[in-house]
Amino acid sequence: MSEQIEKIEEEITLEKLREMANVDIRTVDRSTLVDIADVHIREDLPPHLRVLDYIRQIKNPYCHLNNGYVVKIGFAEQCSIEEALIHYVKSIER
Repeated sequence: MSEQIEKIEEEITLEKLREMANVDIRTVDRSTLVDIADVHIREDLPPHLRVLDYIRQIKNPYCHLNNGYVVKIGFAEQCSIEEALIHYVKSIER
């Protein structure tokens, strides 16, 4: 598991997150999306690793399937997932 988490940490860049955020739900290849029902939150992991493990499982934190429907997630008030994750990690480091 730790090797997978390290790989995710290396692969997740701001550019990659922006690409994921720009996925168009009208044209996305549904076969590339993960059903949220198949994602399991690992409560045994520390919070920052939980987030990385979630991203590892869901593949695209902005777009997934839910009961066969394509769901796209956004953040209100111009807050991006990058900003939300950075804020979250900073809050747990205190």
